[in-house]
Amino acid sequence: MNFTLSPELSVLRARVRAFVDAEIIPHESELVSDPKRARLEALRAKARADGLWTPHLPRALGGLELGPMGMATLFREMGRSPIGAKIFHCDAPDQGNMDLLLSAATAAQQQRWLQPLVRGEITSAFSMTEPAPGAGADPSNLRTAAREVAGGFELSGAKWYSTGAKNAAFLIVMARTSDDPKTGATMFLVDRHAPGVRYERDIPVMAPDVLDHIEGQLTFDKVRLTAADVLGQVGDGFKLAQQRLVPARLTHCMRWLGLATRTLELCKGYLATRLSFGKELARHQAVQLKLAENATAIHAGNLMTFHCAWLLEQGLTREARPYSSMAKTHVARLLCQVLDDAIQLHGALGYSEDLPFSTWYRAARAARIADGPDEVHQITIARDFMLGRFELLV
Repeated sequence: MNFTLSPELSVLRARVRAFVDAEIIPHESELVSDPKRARLEALRAKARADGLWTPHLPRALGGLELGPMGMATLFREMGRSPIGAKIFHCDAPDQGNMDLLLSAATAAQQQRWLQPLVRGEITSAFSMTEPAPGAGADPSNLRTAAREVAGGFELSGAKWYSTGAKNAAFLIVMARTSDDPKTGATMFLVDRHAPGVRYERDIPVMAPDVLDHIEGQLTFDKVRLTAADVLGQVGDGFKLAQQRLVPARLTHCMRWLGLATRTLELCKGYLATRLSFGKELARHQAVQLKLAENATAIHAGNLMTFHCAWLLEQGLTREARPYSSMAKTHVARLLCQVLDDAIQLHGALGYSEDLPFSTWYRAARAARIADGPDEVHQITIARDFMLGRFELLV
């Protein structure tokens, strides 16, 4: 691997950082609290005019055609603000859904759903997780089913934690179409407002809702679908889920690393000036140990993420899977740890909402569950190690 950025990517990174520092971070509270989203939409328009819109997409769709390595560089800069990815139109779940539609959707499906999604005219959601006893960390528990009927399929079941489903124009829904353990699931493109699609509630969670990051619960009651609504082929559901989730885990890591880095940087000023027991906090060994551990963890996360992105860029998707599990588990934990330490280092001030750490921590705690809980990724790593599917020397 060559860690030297190309001149073009170096310039792009500097432009994104400057945009985030000047246009987003000073106005975060206003951008989140404004119900009309006037300033947010103005910033999104500015990002588009500046050529920084949907950087993950091909140039033919208005993107920058960066590839995973370029995304790893820019997404970290965008992730320094919890709303940065939204401004540049590469936030979850839309970013992952765009990539999946680009690779698996028909021309007609792309015209109906992908193109307006790319333009920012609509939003989308990904509906795979189900309330117990349905699918969660174990996809074999999938209960939502699409039964073949005359003219197509009839979809029935329940989903929850469909992020952004409340305001989405369409959903990518995973449903069971047979009992085959490998080919028994299919993905469908479902109009969010189709007859039989019922939005049950916003799920109250630990963290405050931010823009479209509202966790939703849905019921599907005999929703009629046709063959034209199948994403890919019948039976491709589990395969497409892996195709979407491996890069999605990585893009989460990129954004989380950006926020962890900003958190650690925000500690500097306070630690250098706050006096305690006769000297600045930054001169106490206990504080220095926390800083060193956090800086090391972030650097390790950067290396894991870049390595996995490099594998994806070489087309080695299967080989990247255990490394994506390593990166996702490590970075999710380090984000929580860095934020927890930032609160501790600031004492009462850190626990207050005068600083953003407590709010960020509540949101960050989901990182250890979303896209597979820590324990499932650890099982995957251990299994693949025992089967000799990856090398510890790269």
